[in-house]
Amino acid sequence: MARRDAFEWLLKTLSQGFDTQTVCLHTTLVPFLDPPFLVKPAQRYLPEVLCKNSHPVPENFRVEEVRKSPELKDGQVLVRTLYLSVDPYMRCRMNDDTGADYLLPWRLDECVDGGGVGIVEASKNQALSVGTIVTSFNWHWQTYDVMDGSLLQKVDAEMVDGHLSYALGAVGMPGLTALLGVREKGHVTAGAHQTMVISGAAGACGSVAGQIARLDGCERVVGICGSDQKCQTLVTESGFTAGINYRNGDISSALREQCPRGIDIYFDNVGGPISDAVISQMNPSGHVILCGQISQYNKDVPYPPPLSEDTQEALHRNNITRERFIVLNYMEKFEEGLMQLSHWVKMGQIKVLETVVNGIENMGEAFCSMMTGGNVGKQVVKISD
Repeated sequence: MARRDAFEWLLKTLSQGFDTQTVCLHTTLVPFLDPPFLVKPAQRYLPEVLCKNSHPVPENFRVEEVRKSPELKDGQVLVRTLYLSVDPYMRCRMNDDTGADYLLPWRLDECVDGGGVGIVEASKNQALSVGTIVTSFNWHWQTYDVMDGSLLQKVDAEMVDGHLSYALGAVGMPGLTALLGVREKGHVTAGAHQTMVISGAAGACGSVAGQIARLDGCERVVGICGSDQKCQTLVTESGFTAGINYRNGDISSALREQCPRGIDIYFDNVGGPISDAVISQMNPSGHVILCGQISQYNKDVPYPPPLSEDTQEALHRNNITRERFIVLNYMEKFEEGLMQLSHWVKMGQIKVLETVVNGIENMGEAFCSMMTGGNVGKQVVKISD
């Protein structure tokens, strides 16, 4: 399969935005509770409440059995879902205002959507024959769905080293976010003895970002995460120099120990007090890659949330750049980036970390677990074989 065919969907579907058009039911709008999730065809996931200022819980979701006629119009296909993705950005879609002009909120009574991979089981689209593996960022949380072929792109099994779920992780959007974030905003210079710190380092994006920093020439790569086991995994599996468990006490002391020359680059996935501690130890003319603020997603605050006065002063005093990174602004680099990620994965230079949950009935639980750090690497849900 040609390079351009493999994963062209990233260019095509993302350029169409994250519109949600689904089949879902919702009950009531509950202020300060949680948003809707939905799954359909044979089973679909529905949101129970739209919320802000709260933590998602599995009870905010429900699965319903439905009967759906697979009548296809020209250009459509019937797909069976293989894998679904849960990602931190989805929490923002649970609010009335997502805080991002490229993200629409999920609506009550509508099926939840996001990244997915599946197989074509019936087709009225000449470009997508039965048996074709496809992916989309507009994939409903359903076991089966009728989709327009324009929202789908073929998956090249070679690109993902035979692991179809990788199209949702290391050789997909999280991998691209890590790669382009490091290269476009990190200013890594081989031989410059730089130290990079990554928060949320055991997640889908952070675990890949740290490995790319090492491959690109950082001397020390230090990951911050939420357990000793995750720290060990980062070092033994992903080649990080060290891991810091922020639950173990004084993170500032741990940073001084693991970053004796200070911090040159910070890949920020979490925000909040952790980021304040990191920025306070950054070297002059350092760079903050503002990728995510997951610690703030359950709060009704603007994105990105305001910094403390001390942190703002440290940025100004030390001439540290802190720029919001949006991967969709670099779509022209997606094809080359995916080829690079695929090469690294197939050569064993990037170790892919995954947490896989089985069954569409567990989508809500998987999402909530991911939001509280229950995953190592990319969190996916396997829907069918």
